[in-house]
Amino acid sequence: MSKRGVEVTIAFIVAGTLAVIATLLAITRLNAVHALMYLIGSLLALAVAFYTLGAAFAAVLEIMVYAGAIVV
Repeated sequence: MSKRGVEVTIAFIVAGTLAVIATLLAITRLNAVHALMYLIGSLLALAVAFYTLGAAFAAVLEIMVYAGAIVV
């Protein structure tokens, strides 16, 4: 495996871990604003995971549609 492949794999694992942790925090918060902030973090981490898998278009859509709709 090339050095680039190792870096992408590590980025995917980190993004996946952050997505799971942020999602768990989002569903356990009592304050709705805090839960939404964790949900945005989860969606951004998911977009990074999509990007590392080579689905750049899906990553951009994830950010624009889901995270953008929550911010508005």
